[in-house]
Amino acid sequence: SAAAFAPAQTGRVATDLAVSELELGVTEPLGVYDPLGWLETEPEAFERRRAVERKHGRVAMAAVLGTIVHQNDIEFDGYLSPSANLKFSDVPNGVDGIRAIPTAGLAQILAFFALVELAWMPASKYDGDYGVGYFGTDIKDPEEKARKLNVEINNGRAAMMGIMGNMVAEKLTGQTMYEQYAAGHFNPFSDGDGFF
Repeated sequence: SAAAFAPAQTGRVATDLAVSELELGVTEPLGVYDPLGWLETEPEAFERRRAVERKHGRVAMAAVLGTIVHQNDIEFDGYLSPSANLKFSDVPNGVDGIRAIPTAGLAQILAFFALVELAWMPASKYDGDYGVGYFGTDIKDPEEKARKLNVEINNGRAAMMGIMGNMVAEKLTGQTMYEQYAAGHFNPFSDGDGFF
């Protein structure tokens, strides 16, 4: 019969959260991607994991943008640390740039992260809406908001892979992303001539 050749019907995943194929972040062709079966074994943790994914994606998108900007020598004027006579332009490009930042500066960065995490964007706020809107505007249409949130989650996933790949390639080749592209080293496993 022709029914033997029909695609298998996929339905909803039965959990307390009623995660369906329309859940934010679900993309074709994977659908609800849950290789470890956590939706069945730990459904109450799904919202927290999604919130953490969203937050890490936002940080990764900022990291990718910061990497591109800094490696093109677009830097602040002035001093990063006047007491250490360290200018922003003295911080080397790439992953090793963090080693040039004084300990007090790293402590300030971590304190800022803690403030953001605990006060402005608390981990207990799972919907990701922190009251700042989309470029200062509030999206009223639920379909448009869902589309933009899907775009944000998927761009965040791409950015997480991108910044991680950038850091790994930099350590493998000893060149920053900009240096690799300028030299034509598109593949860290080749002899440096083109893509392959």
